[in-house]
Amino acid sequence: MGKKLKSQLITASVLLAMSVVSSPLFAKKLDERPSTMSMVADAVFVRPVLLGSTIVGTGLYALTLPITLIGGNAEEAGHQFVVVPFKATFVRCLGCTKKHMDDRDEYYDR
Repeated sequence: MGKKLKSQLITASVLLAMSVVSSPLFAKKLDERPSTMSMVADAVFVRPVLLGSTIVGTGLYALTLPITLIGGNAEEAGHQFVVVPFKATFVRCLGCTKKHMDDRDEYYDR
């Protein structure tokens, strides 16, 4: 084996070892619990807006129901206009965002 190739392999090995060892030092701990301020902001500002979007979505669904029945996508429209805003308003935990939920699909998708 050539001296240059040996030197490159040793350098690559050392760099790999250093990156593996040092990566936990640079990892940032995620805080999975919502803060008090995010809970207050959610209760005061976000939930009323989401309640309004649930009401507006229900009205839009009722208005578009004849068209969606003809088109065959009434269930999808109902899910997007009514179910998703309703779950975001009443099922989602206070102060929770996407990063706080273990399984976002459980709340927002079918």
